[in-house]
Amino acid sequence: MRTALVIGTGLIGTSAALSLAGRGVVVHLTDHDPEQARTAAALGAGTDEAPGGPVDLAIVAAPPAHVAGVLADAMRRGLARGYIDVASVKGGPRRELEALGLDLAAYIGTHPMSGREKSGPLAATADLFEGRPWVLTPTRDTDTEVLNLALELVSHCRAVPVVMDADAHDRAVALVSHMPHLVSSMVAARLEHAEESAVRLCGQGIRDVTRIAASDPRMWIDILSANPGPVADLLSDVAGDLEETVRALRALQSSDEAKRGEGVAGIQDVLRRGNAGQVRVPGKHGSAPRAYEVVAVLIDDQPGQLARIFADAGRAGVNIEDVRIEHATGQQAGLVQLMVEPQAAAVLSAALRERGWAIRQ
Repeated sequence: MRTALVIGTGLIGTSAALSLAGRGVVVHLTDHDPEQARTAAALGAGTDEAPGGPVDLAIVAAPPAHVAGVLADAMRRGLARGYIDVASVKGGPRRELEALGLDLAAYIGTHPMSGREKSGPLAATADLFEGRPWVLTPTRDTDTEVLNLALELVSHCRAVPVVMDADAHDRAVALVSHMPHLVSSMVAARLEHAEESAVRLCGQGIRDVTRIAASDPRMWIDILSANPGPVADLLSDVAGDLEETVRALRALQSSDEAKRGEGVAGIQDVLRRGNAGQVRVPGKHGSAPRAYEVVAVLIDDQPGQLARIFADAGRAGVNIEDVRIEHATGQQAGLVQLMVEPQAAAVLSAALRERGWAIRQ
């Protein structure tokens, strides 16, 4: 691939353009908002000048509701040898293109499984897709050259290609992305009018559950409008679980010992199934989940504290597998939880204590 056209310079389009430009591909940028394309160009994602002729690959990074229309226009104008989109829903756009009577040999639907709570070109990074799955949904009609161009894009973005059927993809993202986002939003909505004294008690657990609720509602309306059926089916199942859980909790309030026993059994069941589902979530780099030991370090909220901890861990020869920070309420202090291999926990704890760090047991 020597040339590309990115149509839509938001977070995903600009991030892909930055990756391609960093690999020497000549990238042309366009957007319905010219100022947004100019911003992406200023960031080094390419040029907002129109290409002089057909490019190797056109990448449509438009909202799902507009993908088919933008693709159809680009294909009719002959802007590229191959065409892809990066929308989070795949079945609907393809059926719309088929209904328009277009030859889809030059098209393949794709979806990079990566993103951020922020949107727009200023939120874009060249490493946004690194190590993340990038779904490709070819059909028997897909031209081999177009599939190879898509695979080359995925390689340039240092993502991991995953081939799926379009409708299977839509059911999958409803489960792992779309439904969880709505659940997160519903939990966060409970905080909107909560007493300030209660909100001040928020800890890392509620932050984890509500983090994705901070995303742009307009973007999510577009996404959910393109995949409502599978998401509704999953939420219906969640609603059934909620009803059973409410009944179990009410039973725990009963003075009848048998009913309390039923309540305990109901809560145990939902917690057990939650445990069983959680362990199936892939671990680091998409590998099987690993069990890590946590070394908890008390720190002051001052510049350079994290850098010092990581440097001291490096001197001890310990690799930090993951990290989490809990900020103390009302204090300029926090707790850094360092996740390490079990055999390294004692070594790291001893090394950090020697260097003056306070370790919480």
